[in-house]
Amino acid sequence: MRLLQNHVEALIFCASEPISIDELQSCLSELFDTVIPEEEVLQTIEVLTEKYENGNFAFQICQMSEGYQFLTKPEFQPSIAVLLKQNSKKRLSKAALETLAIIAYKQPITKGQLEQIRGVSCDYTIQKLLEKELVAIKGKAETAGRPILYGTSKKFMEYFGINSLSDLPLPKDLKVDESKVPQANENIPAEGS
Repeated sequence: MRLLQNHVEALIFCASEPISIDELQSCLSELFDTVIPEEEVLQTIEVLTEKYENGNFAFQICQMSEGYQFLTKPEFQPSIAVLLKQNSKKRLSKAALETLAIIAYKQPITKGQLEQIRGVSCDYTIQKLLEKELVAIKGKAETAGRPILYGTSKKFMEYFGINSLSDLPLPKDLKVDESKVPQANENIPAEGS
């Protein structure tokens, strides 16, 4: 029973979405090369559910969508909210900001067009922006090869605190005052001097 319990626990833990009894049975049957009865799987889940109801654990097994999944207990929601808030405010790299700015002002835009403007490969940066959900796939271009078109997402608006793309500063507003930028031949003081 303990061996089965460990495997059921591992399967529920690793599942990215609620795992059903059928999926659990299928995995366990293949693993042990024998049919594992549904009742045995349900009893194991019941034992695990009781185990995690104990106050020593910050998570529990929940039944949802005809399956089972580990979820954080409701009383720990405030600490999870702080973590999510901090993660969402992590700074973007210079490359990510440059790429995001180009996408915001030129959308919809293909990776090839982005790379032509930046002069470097944007594969990694686009992937990171997609993972952070600041950029979204907006379709495919009607050109040869039908490359993917990228644009900003709703999360982009939230991240930068704007309501629409019209709230972005105009490129003319972003011009740097040339008189305050040191020229290449000027002596620039070293840090700390």
